[in-house]
Amino acid sequence: MLLRPRGVWNLRAGVRDGRPASLYKILIAGCVMVLAGCASMERPAATGEDMQGVATAAASASTANPAGFSSSPRISQASRPVGRRIDAPLSLHTPDDGLEPRMVDLTVQPADIWTRIRRGYAVPNIDTPLVKEWENFYASRPDYIQRTAERAGKYLYYIVEEIDQRGMPTELALLPFVESSYDPWALSRSQASGLWQFIPTTGRGFNLKQDWWRDERRDPIASTRAALDYLQYLFDFHGDWHLALASYNWGEGSVKRAIDKNTARSQPTDYLSLDMPDETRNYIPKLQAIKNIISNPAAYNIALPSIDNQPYFVTITKSRNIDVKLAAQLAEMPLDEFKALNPSFNRGVILGSHEPTLLLPADRIGIFEANLRAYSGSLSSWHTHELARGETLTTVARKYGTSVATLRKANGLGTRSRIGSGDILMVPTSRQAEPTLVASAGITPVSSNSRAKKTVQVRTYKVRKGDTLSSIARQYDTSVDRLRTLNRIKGSAIPVGRTLKIQ
Repeated sequence: MLLRPRGVWNLRAGVRDGRPASLYKILIAGCVMVLAGCASMERPAATGEDMQGVATAAASASTANPAGFSSSPRISQASRPVGRRIDAPLSLHTPDDGLEPRMVDLTVQPADIWTRIRRGYAVPNIDTPLVKEWENFYASRPDYIQRTAERAGKYLYYIVEEIDQRGMPTELALLPFVESSYDPWALSRSQASGLWQFIPTTGRGFNLKQDWWRDERRDPIASTRAALDYLQYLFDFHGDWHLALASYNWGEGSVKRAIDKNTARSQPTDYLSLDMPDETRNYIPKLQAIKNIISNPAAYNIALPSIDNQPYFVTITKSRNIDVKLAAQLAEMPLDEFKALNPSFNRGVILGSHEPTLLLPADRIGIFEANLRAYSGSLSSWHTHELARGETLTTVARKYGTSVATLRKANGLGTRSRIGSGDILMVPTSRQAEPTLVASAGITPVSSNSRAKKTVQVRTYKVRKGDTLSSIARQYDTSVDRLRTLNRIKGSAIPVGRTLKIQ
């Protein structure tokens, strides 16, 4: 199902590359599109194995894999032409306009992701006072836009590729700016989580697994698939992108009731005419403001980071347990960066029985595989033990030579927590040797026994009405986990007036 024209020009919205088009240019583009009508609209078929829009790349190593990892890393499909096929570039120029010809070849992908996003805009623009307010809000915080755009750089190519595969408007790739500030760890007071901010029930409805071991609402690939599935469903339901987006925020049932209410009163039923909560009324103006800034950042004195129109990460599946810390060390990348690409794992060990997909930067996959082949130690410092009928923490602790207190701490169990047959426990093994890295001489892992002293600057913040841990973390460029640890907070509730420490 094609939901938008796949070319540079969006005649309904009067936009080219994100900028308003004058009438005569729209007419010229219309003529060009008519003349190009005989060109084939058929997209090239994807080749090779496909999984959630990720095509298989050539295996980077031909030797046997001793650790249960697939030997064929998977990489997002290579850049390919998007839009109407034509034999020559378009010349957006008339003899009387006094401008230099602007050539746009629709068969060539742009070099950067921002241009690719601008070319695919298809949601009709709105121009209201709320849009201006949010433009001013974001423009007055260029550091926030810069940080969010830099975080987005890890995920944007994959998301835009998925959007293009479905023929959807590319400004949907900007929705996580509004939802989560492109922070995969973002958590709202309503327990919405991840880049696309799924609440638990909606996440389960779109097959996002949520258990003690992992939360796929935070998984960049799984959550993007679910979000685009949901947005496609909402567009089919309403036939209007503004109503679909409002439903994503408020729920399709709530939007439908608002439409029915206006219909009964013989009032218009478009997005701007509906009676809705303030959050939903501001939702699309926020997206429009971000869209306007991305369209012409210089007009708002904002410099966007350079993001290539190329895959940032590759994927690799595994079938054996591996510690998160060890996986980052084998890839020779900082632990925080590894977690940013693999935020769905709740524990320090990734279970091979789940056959999870690990995401690694494209330039790390060769290093990871070389270090993995050379590593002779155990991949995990943890056993997993499934409780049999009649087993207790005491019997498990005795079996593995550990303590009940250690088992409780490792598994997040309180004194009143109940466990039973079929539950899986994490059981620590003896300390394993640190890996020897052979792929490069760049990074040497720090021994877990070394305790480097660090000087940490801490500021304070008094909680105001409407604040959440997630919104405070985004404001100060930290994480919810750091806030919880530093302030000894359990859960997500924070009382108004409390003073928090912020690193």
